[in-house]
Parts: sequence; C-alpha cells; structure tokens
Amino acid sequence: MPYKEPKIEKLYYSMGEVAEMFDINASTIRYWEKHFKHLKPKKNNKGNRQFTTKDIGDLKLIYHLLKERGLTIKGAQAKIKENKEDVVDNASIVDRLQKIRQMLSDMKEDLE
Repeated sequence: MPYKEPKIEKLYYSMGEVAEMFDINASTIRYWEKHFKHLKPKKNNKGNRQFTTKDIGDLKLIYHLLKERGLTIKGAQAKIKENKEDVVDNASIVDRLQKIRQMLSDMKEDLE
C-alpha cells in the first residue's frame, strides 16, 4: 500500500505532505474534497489547506475504497453512507495485514 505513516505527529499537515503520504497528486485530494462532504480540511489565512490526523484518516478510507478496492466515486460515497464503521474496520484490517506481510518479507530477506 503506497500510504506511508508520518514519522512525527503534528497538529496540521500541508497539502504536499499529505499528497506524498498517499503518493498521489494534490489535485486528486482537492477533487476528492469536492465529492466527499465529510472531508473538510482547515484553511489558513492564505487559503492553504491544513490536514489534521482525522482528515488523514478520512483520506486513508477514501484512498482504500477508490484505489485499493477499485470503487467509483459514487460507489465509495454509497459505502461510506451505508456503513462507515464497517468500511473503517475493513480498511484497518487490510492495513494491518499489509504491515505484517511487509514485516515477514523483510524477515525473509534478512534470512537469505
């Protein structure tokens, strides 16, 4: 999964930092912001978006539905509206399993 965990917890992350975490363009995040009403990052006086950890969690969910599961925007909106908790649980399980897989791959490489 292209999502990279942030190393240091901050209150706000810039658009560039968030785009780099998910390995997507900033324009993709702005596009998702238009289609997913619960994704509302704070804007500073200059109008720059500032993402909280909650916003990043919402983006992680949207990324999972659109990029990993291959749903359309409407399909992802319907899934979130239908049962957001179930989708969040499934996304966290997939995330944990991918981390375990990576850890096992690293261990295999070390043994070889």
